[in-house]
Amino acid sequence: MLKRANRVVRADDFRTTVRKGRRVGTPHALLYIARTDSGDPTRIGFIVAKTVGNAVTRNLVTRRLRSIGHDVVLAQPTGTDLIIRALPGSPGVTWTTLQSEILAGLERSAG
Repeated sequence: MLKRANRVVRADDFRTTVRKGRRVGTPHALLYIARTDSGDPTRIGFIVAKTVGNAVTRNLVTRRLRSIGHDVVLAQPTGTDLIIRALPGSPGVTWTTLQSEILAGLERSAG
């Protein structure tokens, strides 16, 4: 479980990151990355819409993303807000595939 300090929880923060952050597409997720103050911790939020599947499927995808997010918090520098939007094909891939796509997307955004 991510600490509260490492989660994007306010709707305004979600909206700001999605609208003004850099967008990186992967085959099964979209990443929105926004830089904040360097003293702030890295924060992550997730968007898993009904187009992904039923409630059981969405919860599975959310659990996978949370686990990946925990690894990302340790790797990302401070002062980063990251929103991960799951796409409809995301339940059909393995956890390792989803993780490698998201980490590759983060590397692309840094370069």
